[in-house]
Amino acid sequence: MTKTAIDPILTQETHWPDGLRILCVRPDNLGDVLMTTPAFRAMKETWPACHLTLLTSSAGAAVAQYIDELDAVITFDVPWVAGRSGTPKAVSDVADRLRAGHYDAAVVFTVQSQNPLPAAMLCYLAGIPNVLGYCRENPYQLLTHWVPDTEILVATRHEVERQLALVESVGCRTSQQQLSLRIAEADRLLARQALVRAGVDTDRPWLVVHPGASEEKRRYPLDCFIEAADLLIREHAYQLVLTGTANERPLAETFRQQLGEKAVNLAGELPLSQFMGLLADAPLLLSNNTGPVHIAAALQTPVVVLYAKTNPQHTPWQVPSRVLYFDVPQSLRSRNVLLQQFPQPAQPVASPAAIVQAVRALSIVYNP
Repeated sequence: MTKTAIDPILTQETHWPDGLRILCVRPDNLGDVLMTTPAFRAMKETWPACHLTLLTSSAGAAVAQYIDELDAVITFDVPWVAGRSGTPKAVSDVADRLRAGHYDAAVVFTVQSQNPLPAAMLCYLAGIPNVLGYCRENPYQLLTHWVPDTEILVATRHEVERQLALVESVGCRTSQQQLSLRIAEADRLLARQALVRAGVDTDRPWLVVHPGASEEKRRYPLDCFIEAADLLIREHAYQLVLTGTANERPLAETFRQQLGEKAVNLAGELPLSQFMGLLADAPLLLSNNTGPVHIAAALQTPVVVLYAKTNPQHTPWQVPSRVLYFDVPQSLRSRNVLLQQFPQPAQPVASPAAIVQAVRALSIVYNP
């Protein structure tokens, strides 16, 4: 199959034609994939005849099936993302699979702190002739369409804006910048049934609480989290629906045991589709900075997020929200001291009282 010819000109004025087979490389987590959906939409609106395949992690692939802008998904947990492992043969095998896909071009989407060159090398080995991505140093042949990365030490713009600017360099724009996520009415109904079985009365105040996160450094201290939850129950009569993955169920159960009968533990009980249905109907989500925050944002569910001072560009996007900050313990901070900086001031500080105040403020405005 003959690939579409594109002149590799290193300038932001290069526009690609419609009808290409394009590989979108986003190998990190569920939330990162969701924050890239406005960029996917920009590509689809600009090039209606293009075919978009997403190469992503197992976590990213779980949500990708609910993103209408994508035509296909390839799952591969790359060894250059934290927490992943792999073998040289596995990397070689996925390069062979990509080569067989006859892609005309690839877009490498990265967080500001990530190096794009491993993914670019994978595209190079797969014979993809045109590759777009950010990079601080000159990537030479590995990125034929190179956008110099100006975000050096810490992120200076939201992740959504970063990825929209990347695809705009090849001519893609959209006026609809909300996150993209499709849910089925059947999944909302099943989530409601799960609430009824758990004894939650949705005619009375309730909210979803997500105490876990994939990285320990992004978890708000459990004792403070429980104190805030207890105040919400005792002083404001909230019913709390605790959520999480199957692996996080023990954490959620520890949480529940401290709170009594007005908290229920649904961690590990709902498949992703029904969890999305739950968040679609929830009056509010209280969570650490993790994937469910971005699911809630896509569904326009108000969010109070307890935000570790790690990645300032991942705050809730275009949704009613309150962001409360807390310090990452020294032992959990990045070994790259250049990435330990965080924009100041990071206010307000997450405290049990501040959490309750934020929940009440959002609830009164958006769920009177």
